[in-house]
Amino acid sequence: MERQSAAPPDDVAVVLACEGQHGPIIHAANRPARLVGVHLGARVVDVKAACPDLRVEYADLAGDEIALNRLMLWARRWCPWTVVDGADGLILDTTGADHLMGGEADMLIEMEQRLSFLGLTSRVAVAPTWGAAWALARYGQVRAICPAERLPTQLAPLPVSALRLNEATLILLRRLGLKTIGAIADVPRLSLTRRFAREALRANPLLRLDQAMGHLAEPVASKETRPRIKAQTPLPEPIQDPTAYLPDLCEDLCNQLIHHGLGCRRLSLSVYRTDGEVSTIAAAIAAPSRDPAHLARLFDDKLERIKPGFGFDLITLEAETVEPVAIVQNRLGGGSDEELQIAQLIDRLVARFGDRSVKHPVLHASHLPERAERMAPALNTAQDITLTLPRERPIRLLSSPEEVRVVYAVPEGPPAQFIWRRQTHKVARYVGPERIAPEWWKDRPGTRLRDYFKIEDQFGKRLWLYREGLHEDGRGGDPRWFIHGMFA
Repeated sequence: MERQSAAPPDDVAVVLACEGQHGPIIHAANRPARLVGVHLGARVVDVKAACPDLRVEYADLAGDEIALNRLMLWARRWCPWTVVDGADGLILDTTGADHLMGGEADMLIEMEQRLSFLGLTSRVAVAPTWGAAWALARYGQVRAICPAERLPTQLAPLPVSALRLNEATLILLRRLGLKTIGAIADVPRLSLTRRFAREALRANPLLRLDQAMGHLAEPVASKETRPRIKAQTPLPEPIQDPTAYLPDLCEDLCNQLIHHGLGCRRLSLSVYRTDGEVSTIAAAIAAPSRDPAHLARLFDDKLERIKPGFGFDLITLEAETVEPVAIVQNRLGGGSDEELQIAQLIDRLVARFGDRSVKHPVLHASHLPERAERMAPALNTAQDITLTLPRERPIRLLSSPEEVRVVYAVPEGPPAQFIWRRQTHKVARYVGPERIAPEWWKDRPGTRLRDYFKIEDQFGKRLWLYREGLHEDGRGGDPRWFIHGMFA
C-alpha cells in the first residue's frame, strides 16, 4: 500500500484514496484503519474528522491494474485458467489441479505463503462456483473450503453484499429486511421474480444467487481466449441449396470480425440436414480478411459437393482461425485497402485447384543464392528465416548457373571477354568481387568458393557472373566461370 520501499508500522492506520463524486474517497485501508471504523467508499474528509491521525496516500489505480494483471499470469503456476476479478481479486479454475499439490487445503496454504513472500495479504477460498468463492473469500473465513453439498449452509449466514449486487439493490434488500443470503433463499421465488425479473445482473439477486449455487453457469474465461465468431441462419423449411443465404451469412460474420478487430484466416460452412447429418466445407485464406464478397467467392466451386439428402434447415458459417487486423489509412482521401489483390487471387486459385497446387517463394537461411529460396504452399503462414541480403541481388536468377567460355581474363577480376549462348560479350565495367564460401555442414569436401561480379557488357546488359574456385587452391584445376542471373 506504500509507494516507498519501507512499509508503515503495523499499528499505523493507512488508507489509499481516489477521486470520488464529491471529493476523495477511501479506496483501500490496512487492518489498523479498519479497526478504527474506516470503510471503503467513505469520504476522506469525514474519516479524517473522526480519526485525525489517519495517514492518507493517493492510490495508483493504473499501476494497480498492471500489477494485478501480472499477478494473474503469475498465478498460473497452480492452474491454466486465471482471470482478474474486479480491482482486488483473482479467480482461478483449479478443477483437476489441486491434487498435484496434495489437495485443496495444502494448495490454499501454498497460495498464502507465496503471496506473503511477495508482501501481499490474501484471503483465499475454494468453492464449486465463482460466486461462492467470491463471497467466501471476502465475507467468510480467512481460508475457506466449501464442498458442493455444503454450499447452502456456508453461504446462508453471509450478508447480501456477498452476492455482488449494486448499492441501490443492497439498500432495497435491507429495507425489505433481507440482510443475509439465507434470508433471500427462504423467500418464495415467485415474489422476488415479480420485483427483479427485468433487472440487470448486478441488480438481480435471483440471478446472483443462482450463479453462487451453481444453477446458472459462470465459467472462467481466460483473458487470451478469442471470441467465438459464428453466424447462422435457421430456415423455416428444408432447402437443397445454401447459395442464396451465403452473402447474408458472410455479411454477419464480417460485422462480428470488425467489431472485435479481427480478420479471418480459415472459415467453415456447415449445413444441418433434416435426417441428422451435418456437412461441412472449409476454406482457407492467404491473408486475414473481413470482406463479405471475397469470403463468399471462396465457396463458389465447393457448394456443389454438399449432399443435401432430404434438405437442410440450418446453415452456419464460423471463423475457425482469426488474427488481429489493424485499421490503417492508406488512401490519400481516407479509408484503407485491407485486402491485397494478390491475396484474393491466391485464395481463388486455392479454392479451385487445391492448397497443394499454389505455391510461393519464401526466404531460407543459406549462403548460396540458389538455396536461399524455397517454394512453400501459398496458404502456409509459417516461413523460414527472413534474411537481410548484404548486397543487391538480380531480379532474375537462373534455375541452374550457365557456364561461359572465357576468351581473356583479368587477374583478380572478371573476364575481359567471354562467350555465352553463342554470343561474345566484352566487359565494359564491373563491381566486385563478393566472395561466398561453401556451406561446410552441407556441401561435399572439395567444394570450391565463389567470387561474384556485377558486370555490364558492351550492349549495356547487366549480368551476375561468378568464378568458381581459385588458381592453385588444391580443389581442382583452373577456375570455371558461370552466369547466375540478370539485373534490370
